[in-house]
Amino acid sequence: MTMTPTLWDVVVIGGGAAGIAVAASILKRKPHLSVAIVEPSDRHFYQPAWTLVGGGCFNPANTCKATSKLIPNGAKWLRSRVTEMEPTHNRVTLEDGQSLNYQFLVVAPGLELNLGAIEGLESSLGKHGVTSNYLFELASYTWECVRNLQRGRALFTQPPMPIKCAGAPQKAMYLSCHHWEETGTLGNIDVQFHNAGAVLFGVADFVPPLMEYVKRYNANLNFNSTLIAVDGPAREATFRRTNGDGTSTDHTEPFDMLHVVPPQRAPQFVRDSELANEAGWVAVDEATLQHPRFANVFSLGDACGASNAKTAAAVRKQAPVVAENLCAVLENRAPTARYEGYGACPLTVEKGKVVLAEFGYQGKLQPSFPLDPTVPRRSMWWLKRHAMPKIYFELMLKGHEWLARPGKL
Repeated sequence: MTMTPTLWDVVVIGGGAAGIAVAASILKRKPHLSVAIVEPSDRHFYQPAWTLVGGGCFNPANTCKATSKLIPNGAKWLRSRVTEMEPTHNRVTLEDGQSLNYQFLVVAPGLELNLGAIEGLESSLGKHGVTSNYLFELASYTWECVRNLQRGRALFTQPPMPIKCAGAPQKAMYLSCHHWEETGTLGNIDVQFHNAGAVLFGVADFVPPLMEYVKRYNANLNFNSTLIAVDGPAREATFRRTNGDGTSTDHTEPFDMLHVVPPQRAPQFVRDSELANEAGWVAVDEATLQHPRFANVFSLGDACGASNAKTAAAVRKQAPVVAENLCAVLENRAPTARYEGYGACPLTVEKGKVVLAEFGYQGKLQPSFPLDPTVPRRSMWWLKRHAMPKIYFELMLKGHEWLARPGKL
């Protein structure tokens, strides 16, 4: 019988991509550490494929695995939810009232979809043509809506940043439009993209190739336009448009299909904690991913407050950085590994072609291949559709740091 430690060497909050990858990387370096992973869900999702599910290009069942099958050897899974973090006492509290004491804390719980921020959204999702690829249960409904729409009005939305996978809102539009193009119905459909931001994509190098597809699909771009309410039965969506002088006006549009990307935020126990920055995410040093006030606390993944794009590809580069720097501090050394803000967004501009956007802090390009990254390629579709799920499950979640060796400070 194994005893549960009263003091854990490392407590990892979150058993998603970030939590499992970093636990595996830590145990690869220090296999004798006691590591707890706190994760309430018994299902683990490969979320990057949900856009493909919504485009009819991926089996949704293949995006889900049992959490128990993915916990790294040497780590213990505690199936519970964290309700409070007390970094001054090196303690976290779980929803059953149990406390965990730790030597090191890694905060990687992901983010939450703030469905309630859009009036009427929760009661409309999954019917009346209202869908979202950001929810496992609805990605298949997206494909159903796309297949069934022969004519009418299709609205696609993007909320204020930050969100996870900032390219996903427009990827849903491109794959939908490509299906309508292939079936000869695109000319009958009024496609509108409502973006709360002021630009199509945050890294300027990738805007020209994306605009070529916007023109090809005859999609209309609406910038500074934020979805604030949905009336599913009436099939109406209300948007707030911010004008150049800072004033705003609301207007309502009819729809036959509405793909919604909900606003996103850190979990409440993060927002309420001493570890949070002003925006509610976990404060970190941009390079070391170490908390600026609590040297035994690190963060990665979507809840992390670094200014990188929130993508699974970012986690692949962040996990070795956190593992190396945590082990350095454990040995009373200064952190040595540097995270350079890497993130990747495989922009599925049509079924069979991808623009692989790889970039770091300040939008600096960080391509992995000696090819022009702004060109849509079939090879990158193969990478996205076939290779990346295997890289995720067989390498990243098992601590195999393929093409992810951290830079040095």
